Amino acid sequence: LSLSPDLTLLLLFPLMCVSGPVEEENPEFWRAQGAKALQAALNRKLNTNVAKNIMLFLGDGMGITTITAARILKGQMHNQSGEETVMTMDTFPHAGLLKTYSVDFQIPDSSSTATAYLCGVKTNLNTVGVNAAARNGICKTQKGNEVSSILKWAKDAGKSVGIVTTTRVQHATPATTYAHSASRKWYSDADMPASAKKEGCTDIASQLLNNTDIDVIIGGGRKYMTPKGTWDPEYPRDLASSGKRQDGRHLISEWQKMKVGKVEREKKLWNNKLTHNIGYIQPQNSLFEPGDLRFDLERDPTMDPSITETTEKAIRILSKNPKGFFLLVEGGRIDQGHHASRASMALHETVAFDNAVAKGLELTNEEETLTLVTADHSHAFTFNGYPFRGQSILGKSPLYGKDMLPYTTLMYGNGPGYKVVDNKRPDIQSKDYVQLSAVPLDTETHGGEDVAVLARGPMAHLFHGVQEQSYLAHAMAYAGCTSCVFCVAYTPSSPIVMIQLLSQPSLANSLRLLQ
Repeated sequence: LSLSPDLTLLLLFPLMCVSGPVEEENPEFWRAQGAKALQAALNRKLNTNVAKNIMLFLGDGMGITTITAARILKGQMHNQSGEETVMTMDTFPHAGLLKTYSVDFQIPDSSSTATAYLCGVKTNLNTVGVNAAARNGICKTQKGNEVSSILKWAKDAGKSVGIVTTTRVQHATPATTYAHSASRKWYSDADMPASAKKEGCTDIASQLLNNTDIDVIIGGGRKYMTPKGTWDPEYPRDLASSGKRQDGRHLISEWQKMKVGKVEREKKLWNNKLTHNIGYIQPQNSLFEPGDLRFDLERDPTMDPSITETTEKAIRILSKNPKGFFLLVEGGRIDQGHHASRASMALHETVAFDNAVAKGLELTNEEETLTLVTADHSHAFTFNGYPFRGQSILGKSPLYGKDMLPYTTLMYGNGPGYKVVDNKRPDIQSKDYVQLSAVPLDTETHGGEDVAVLARGPMAHLFHGVQEQSYLAHAMAYAGCTSCVFCVAYTPSSPIVMIQLLSQPSLANSLRLLQ
């Protein structure tokens, strides 16, 4: 017997007896809620201060579907139904949408998007910190087409700058803050073709030392910093974790020598037991893994720091600068969970990321700190079916397919989850479950829809409407009065905005808002 999905749902409703909280049955509940939200909007005043600090929280691959599903998961982790849960990022008063396409592709990657929102320039797929005249993997097109990032603008303006990521620090998003590369995959010199080396291009890891003086660097990526065959201090028997460099350089040692007088060279923070020392070591270079950090669900809390902990350490160090700071915090493994079609991993990473956002707000003052939450791109990730209120976000729909088999409410349009064995689907309860996909691929692809940008703090109202992703860098720089960008000043007697183009970085430090 084959039943239509609608008929199946109607038959299931009497059996499930599902309803929301009793108060939600009263229309006054929703009217009061609407009135409260409306009044809050009417009472909101624009914060037109100069942003002393800028915190950019970037959820790699955190599309709107991921935010919605993670919101439900976060509530269900606290024994709530989940749908009504308010994440920290949900509380941001200003929001907009960003168009993510790259110059050459409808659907982008993390390096082309990072170049847009960090450097203010859209570019081609797989290129880092260069404009669209540069070509993927062609070294000679890189020269003369380099573009700098807001991290460098902030540093030039006298601010402290930092990077926190759950991936390797040479990965696309963090790399774009400091590197210029025709290929995002040139992590170390071992990853570069001989022709590129001969033409004078350098690997991303080496640029971490040479391009910009970064005060705090926390993430993974040790193996790209040490000579080939160098044993990893945490995994000495794992060949895949050993050093990769062919030029014999030990970049960690070089970094420490560059910071003589500022850093205790003997302190090597490989695990979480030592992260408490970060508070008095400045500048700080903490690489906790040979490659990417562990998924939050799989990390050992006694050995592996959470993104909340690393965010807190970075802010405490950077806050010592009276001129302020710029901090990029990347929840990079959201993306990697999605690529593996492991929705549970991706969503738990998103919840951990939201906890880091909460910590950032706790440690800063909204009157002087612009905080943004956004994503670089989405994924081929869907939230579908007709799950009942409070049903596990990682569970199955009450409906069955025409083949009379169940399906999960979270699926992928493509990826490694194209698996049906003997007309049966795999166990859907495991955290390692690979969500079903429509098209078989070794790794799931990105999605091309717009992503959200959420903002609070000085000039947060600039992040509105539907914008090109490259707008983000310009608006951040404007809010913080960093070098060679537009800055604002208000006169007490007039609401007219006076706009100046700053030709010298030092001018940005002296310009302040007049109330």
